[in-house]
Amino acid sequence: MEPSVERPEPPSPRFSRRHLAVAAVLIAVLVVVVVVVAIADPFGSGAGGGSEVNDGGTTLATIKQRSLFSQTASSGTLGFAGSYRVINGASGTLTWLPSVGQIIPQGGVLYRVNGAPVILLTGNVPVYRALSVGLTGADVEQLNGDLVALGYATPTELDPTSDDFSAATTDAVEALQKHLEVTQTGTLAVGQAVFLPLGRLRVTAVTATLGASADPGSPLLAGSSARRVVSLQLDAAEQTEVAVGDRVAITLPDNSRTPGVVSSIGTVATAGQSGGSPTVPVTIRPLDPSVTGSIDQAPVELAVTTGSVKSALVVPVDALLALAGGGYAVEEVSRAGVHHLVAVSLGLFDDADGLVQVTGSGIAAGQQVVVPSL
Repeated sequence: MEPSVERPEPPSPRFSRRHLAVAAVLIAVLVVVVVVVAIADPFGSGAGGGSEVNDGGTTLATIKQRSLFSQTASSGTLGFAGSYRVINGASGTLTWLPSVGQIIPQGGVLYRVNGAPVILLTGNVPVYRALSVGLTGADVEQLNGDLVALGYATPTELDPTSDDFSAATTDAVEALQKHLEVTQTGTLAVGQAVFLPLGRLRVTAVTATLGASADPGSPLLAGSSARRVVSLQLDAAEQTEVAVGDRVAITLPDNSRTPGVVSSIGTVATAGQSGGSPTVPVTIRPLDPSVTGSIDQAPVELAVTTGSVKSALVVPVDALLALAGGGYAVEEVSRAGVHHLVAVSLGLFDDADGLVQVTGSGIAAGQQVVVPSL
């Protein structure tokens, strides 16, 4: 006895917008064919239990039972995180500048004025005053943290969370100045360091000219962090389909694949280009940055895993038939070559690989279903 068609359960809310759109396309393309089949013999009748159909323009796919990962396919850009400007605080003549692409580590020399080094330190508070013994504040706290991180004092000698410029801070600053081969004053003067909220700066542009005057407050360099990230502009209507922590398969420009994870999702949408839909920024962190190379702004393809099921009956999305009365079916072909329409309910979609989970009383692994040859 052939099963009656039941209206399938709707896709998971996390995928509903995208997959309802897919369903609409399927309806537009396939409903005419299905209506003709349904009118002639909707689930097969008479001897043999099914009607034969013309196989022209179709192929057969085998229903498989396997783990299925719901994946959202997108395009992104591989590059480096962040954008920063280096603002000069010293006075004099620029006597050394880094080159584009150079990576400046914490405690490294950013540039030189009158031959004296200006170093990179980590912190959110820019230098606005000379730091010396007796002062307190957030700028002193970040200096103490940097001095310990760079090894000029131990945590037992200098509390890295202290906001007090103590005698221990003075000793550590003198050790830093000795390493830089400058006068050991124990005071961090304005213009001797630049604080930026990163551990390493990758120079992306040099806006100053060697030999020019270094005027306080003038931008000299632009840079990014050295951390590799993939940036994605996600359609704001699809924001609920992706979550922080989702796994991502990143296809690199050389067609190799490497795993990543969604690390942040923006909350403010921006207008799309040329009147397109608004988008929100998504950042993806490669789990093995070493295999991503060093090319900046490289186009990559992404498959974001938004859900999974361990044991699912899986068919190609193109095998789905949108029934005129509602719901979906697949066209199953028996070993004798007899065709049946079998009602199915839809589960997870894998947009990246074009697969969908199906359930139904007439569905089993190993059966063959008709797929259009496009």
